[in-house]
Amino acid sequence: MARPSVAAERRDQIIEATLQTLAEHGIAGASLDRIAETAGMSRGHVRHFVGNRDQLLAETARHVFSDEGGQPTILPRTVTTFRGALDFLFGEEFTRSDAENAIVLGFVELSRKQPVIAEILSDAYACTRQRLSDLAAEAFPEANPDRLATIADGTLSAALGNVFMGDFDPDAERTLRVREAIEVLVKTV
Repeated sequence: MARPSVAAERRDQIIEATLQTLAEHGIAGASLDRIAETAGMSRGHVRHFVGNRDQLLAETARHVFSDEGGQPTILPRTVTTFRGALDFLFGEEFTRSDAENAIVLGFVELSRKQPVIAEILSDAYACTRQRLSDLAAEAFPEANPDRLATIADGTLSAALGNVFMGDFDPDAERTLRVREAIEVLVKTV
């Protein structure tokens, strides 16, 4: 068995290679051989450090759908206010149609077939909704908790829909309109 520091380093290297492979070739093209080649190691080493392809994809999904501390979410820890969450979810970094978005869509597709991936995504989105609701409660302490939950669901759904539409219809004006719709929703508090 490898020393923990080497094992952790190799695991991180393999996850990064998996992300690169997913971005370039999609879920269907992310074979262990291709990932191993991208990581600069043998297929046997990849299996030794992370297991089979399904285990590797699950570990990679956990990496993608968690914050810097390993908690399931799509919001970075630096987001500490509800307005900050809106700025992030409707900001350039989150709305940009890029390789990271292609990876997320790949995991969404895979979640239909693999329950473990569905559970990882479900946990991340549930934790994000709860965090949005908690941030809204801090911003609007007198608000009805059910209304805050509705705002959290609406915000997350609108942000994700906007991002996914951006893959085939890049429209900065739509992002502004969707954020404005959330602002209107927030005013109902």
